[in-house]
Amino acid sequence: MSTTPVNVALVQHACTGNQAANLETAIHGIRQAAQQGAQLVVLQELFSQPYFCQTAEPAHFAQAETVPGVITDRLGRLAAELALVIVAPLFERRAAGIYHNTAVVLERDGTLAGRYRKMHIPDDPGYHEKYYFTPGDPGFEPVPTSLGRLGVLLCWDQWFPEAARCMALAGADLLIYPTAIGRDPRDSETEQARQRDAWLTVQRAHAITNCLPVLVCNRVGHERDASGGSAGIQFWGGSCIIGQQGEVLATVPGSQPDVLTGVLDLSRNEVLRQQWPFLRDRRVDAYAGLLQRYQDPD
Repeated sequence: MSTTPVNVALVQHACTGNQAANLETAIHGIRQAAQQGAQLVVLQELFSQPYFCQTAEPAHFAQAETVPGVITDRLGRLAAELALVIVAPLFERRAAGIYHNTAVVLERDGTLAGRYRKMHIPDDPGYHEKYYFTPGDPGFEPVPTSLGRLGVLLCWDQWFPEAARCMALAGADLLIYPTAIGRDPRDSETEQARQRDAWLTVQRAHAITNCLPVLVCNRVGHERDASGGSAGIQFWGGSCIIGQQGEVLATVPGSQPDVLTGVLDLSRNEVLRQQWPFLRDRRVDAYAGLLQRYQDPD
């Protein structure tokens, strides 16, 4: 864990159907973040392509990347040039028939520090990820870097307190959620507000209950449903930097592309755990029920 403040940045942008152009947009954002002093830069979920999971279409598998591959090589060179750590989520082709929603972590020297493969895979209206992605392995393991141990999770993972807690128990110094989440344009303004408030609230709770800062990087823009079966998704942005007590340190107020920067003091993790000893007081002897899918009432 870094004993000095860490400058972090989130690159929030819209995606087009041009994968090369999306990569260049992200690289421009990374360079902008570096100019502002960032040491750690986080990109949004599946940053180099539109959110193709609105439909189940075999042709989309051709967009998957190997790791190492073109994107990791390009970003690795950039990480070494700018001397910063990059978290880059992509569509990974692991083997024939095995694909993952993966976030790779590139160290300041350009090497691959590690990766996280998304564990919770949704299958909801507009989010048909189970068709594309195999659940990750080996599980919730932070990626060690020169800036600390990064507890990288992905989008749907952010709704599960178990994922955040497992990362904390494995020694994560901060939690990172690259995300692709938005609203159905047909929903009422009231419903849209409820969804966005719930999304922010649950991530603030992860920070509080684990005494860890949280970084959330979402995309923006409307992306159509190629099947025509829905109104598409309006991604709401709202990327934010959250402190260890759930305080929102910085956020993108609107739904526009932006590079959000902030400073994290990771030394507060231990100070707060001394004052709010949630991990000490866990009743690990009484949590066997968590290993069951559901406990039917008698």
